[in-house]
Amino acid sequence: MKITQHIEKANGSSLFSFEILPPLKGQHIQSIYDGIDPLMEFKPPFIDVTYHREEYVYIEQENGLLEKRIVRKRPGTVGICAAIQSKYGVDAVPHILCGGFSKEDTENFLIDLDFLGIKNVMALRGDAVKSETYFKPDPKGHCYAEGLVRQINDLNKGKFQEELLENNHQTDFCVGVAGYPEKHMEAPSLDKDIERLREKVNAGAEYVVTQMFFNNSRFFEFVEKCREKGIKVPIIPGLKPIATKNQLTMIPHRFHVDLPDDLTREVEKCRNNEQVREVGVEWCIEQSKELIAAGVPVLHYYSMGRSSNIREIAAAVF
Repeated sequence: MKITQHIEKANGSSLFSFEILPPLKGQHIQSIYDGIDPLMEFKPPFIDVTYHREEYVYIEQENGLLEKRIVRKRPGTVGICAAIQSKYGVDAVPHILCGGFSKEDTENFLIDLDFLGIKNVMALRGDAVKSETYFKPDPKGHCYAEGLVRQINDLNKGKFQEELLENNHQTDFCVGVAGYPEKHMEAPSLDKDIERLREKVNAGAEYVVTQMFFNNSRFFEFVEKCREKGIKVPIIPGLKPIATKNQLTMIPHRFHVDLPDDLTREVEKCRNNEQVREVGVEWCIEQSKELIAAGVPVLHYYSMGRSSNIREIAAAVF
């Protein structure tokens, strides 16, 4: 079922969903099941599975020269999505990136998903690889998520990269995209960023999931601005509970979001990460309750491979 259909079926009730990471190469899929199992009692209609770009490593050779190699530390997104739908009967939402993909690669990726009966995708530009300062697209790929959304929408109309194909099958993907309540780090302003979001919606995106935020007023202001700009699709808030003290600096640096002073002060009072975790859970519970009261369609949690704190939050909210 499409994400938009799940939202319509809920008839105004807020749904519960979450996002998981593929395990590191060498680990078994059981580690994924161990994270999902405790959350199934809250009946998530869908689960997002992230996709991770290639990385470059340099291996020293016998002659002293360095050999550049491409590695993928977290493969398996498509296989995990198929396993989730088979094991749990829940819709899986694979992330698909511009970075590292040509248009032909993207098409083949989508064909595999269609064959597996996966009906939802999250279309993202993706970040720069660690060895690059700025994002560089594949020479034969998309520079921005808008182009990726447009390609997916074209495939839904039976338009393939190879124009000479006959009797083209029409896929039926529901496409989600990312939104940034505190603007994307590369955007000059929030208004300009929302204009880019509108372009993605006009290209065929059917719902939006936001970057994490810790101040609900930022989300409410973002939604209001989106509606003023004519963006009418569902906007799903993304939430992540603080779990460790070093996240006070890591989250603003990596995700370019602000942490409220009240939250920062409470975390700084903590003597250990166990206390930080309790603060993070309580803060996220209050965020969640306020968002549900405001009528959000879904609460989407970034689990980052850990489900115990998400379970506590869901138990208090749903």
